[in-house]
Amino acid sequence: MDFRNQIAKEATSAIKNKVFPGCVVGIVNKNGERQILPFGNFTYEQPPQLVKEDTIYDTASLTKSITTGSLALQLIDEGKLKLTDKLIDYIPEFRNSDRENVLIKHLLTYTIDGYGFASLREKSAAGLYETLLTHDFEKRPGTVFKYTNIPAALLGLVIEKIYGDTLDNLADKHFLKPLKMTRSTFYPEKFPIEEIVPTEIDDWRGLVHGIVHDESAYICKKEGKIVGHAGLFSTASDILNFLEVLLHKGTFQGKKYFSEKIVEQIGTNQIAELNDFTGLGWELNQPRYMGNYCTPHTFGKTGFTGTLAICDVEKGVAYVILSNRIFPKRPTDSAAINAFRKVIGEIILKP
Repeated sequence: MDFRNQIAKEATSAIKNKVFPGCVVGIVNKNGERQILPFGNFTYEQPPQLVKEDTIYDTASLTKSITTGSLALQLIDEGKLKLTDKLIDYIPEFRNSDRENVLIKHLLTYTIDGYGFASLREKSAAGLYETLLTHDFEKRPGTVFKYTNIPAALLGLVIEKIYGDTLDNLADKHFLKPLKMTRSTFYPEKFPIEEIVPTEIDDWRGLVHGIVHDESAYICKKEGKIVGHAGLFSTASDILNFLEVLLHKGTFQGKKYFSEKIVEQIGTNQIAELNDFTGLGWELNQPRYMGNYCTPHTFGKTGFTGTLAICDVEKGVAYVILSNRIFPKRPTDSAAINAFRKVIGEIILKP
């Protein structure tokens, strides 16, 4: 598993080409062997502050899979939630024109026609929730795969309703504490700011550093509300701890987190009828960022800030990339970061 030189070459080139100022790449095998490789700096400024193995990044949408989706999958395992349940069974105040037709499966497979939630930054938390509960979809649920924040935001409400607790408490209890993910949190302010990479300099908040980047999650967090679609800060090592559970088909170090059946569903295409790919709670078989050696069962998730988590159970390997590719300003597209993600995937997943 010595990919060090190949990965170092690609990371050094990406830093030189300003894909990001720095990154951490972490790899773990099913036998527990792992490497964590930090590269570059927090920013492009001088004097440089070196990225370390345990540097904390805003993981952005990894939150959707590692906490929100996984809590929902545990509920399904326990028989407390079904894919065929209606959203309104749990959130009766949901009242757009498709209120009778949105199923839990649609939320876990991103098959509702969502909209730009993060762009609604002029709203309060209450205004965001009102939009979430009333905004119509252009297409019927189940007829289109469309990745937005909306499914995970709604799923977070369902999880909180069933458990009667907040998402951050539930994440701590079910995953972060038992897996010793000690540097993972929805409250980055509890860590020294020098240990957290700045994310972006935007025209709304100025320097985004030690606060959640996603605009709607930021508005809600300011008002004391943790959401299902963004907000988890973490390190490469902590995310590898989580991915090891999936490599071991749900049971790790004597504790069962998921059934084998659920892990199998994560890695099985749920939307073949739409001529597209996605697993249950995770994306599936995406060569554009996983590389050409991914299989129909390779699953993973990206984050807007420049993050990535991938698991290939058949090959017995998982990996994570953390970067702040949108610092100081977000690029016009994801081509450069996806090219880096792809080549790293091809180094790690090559047979």
